[in-house]
Amino acid sequence: MDAAALRRAYESVLAEVDTGGFGPPPDGELSAEQIVAHLAANDELMSEATEAVLAGSPFAYYDLETIHRPQLDALVSECGGLDGLAALLRATSQKLCVLADRLGPAAETPVDTVLREGFDLDVDESLPWGRALDLHTRVHLPMHLAQLRALRRQPHLA
Repeated sequence: MDAAALRRAYESVLAEVDTGGFGPPPDGELSAEQIVAHLAANDELMSEATEAVLAGSPFAYYDLETIHRPQLDALVSECGGLDGLAALLRATSQKLCVLADRLGPAAETPVDTVLREGFDLDVDESLPWGRALDLHTRVHLPMHLAQLRALRRQPHLA
């Protein structure tokens, strides 16, 4: 598990969020606010799993609940929009990075993992927890970074 790479991935996402200027999403896609809410909610789940691994407790990680729009919209409302969501993501990502730094050999602990994000990421198996964090770093975060960039480059009419 490369915690430094995880930090860099979050820095890229947060820099994009801070730049702002996002247009509305295409039909059926997430808005910038929903993307950031999804990442923050997912960080909470990943932090819980990492804490369980560090404590030697069995844990299963499912990223299914964080993608439902009513929950995302509630989190967007609770945070008051993109600025509040960015602050939340800074806190949740920092917590996850600190926990990842502590993993060491525990990164090899198998965790039943379910990750589904469109066609880019579909995992339903036991993985070493460090591998799940690596997928988050190398696939999940860059995928959402690309979504954010696309919302800026090609705004769609509402």
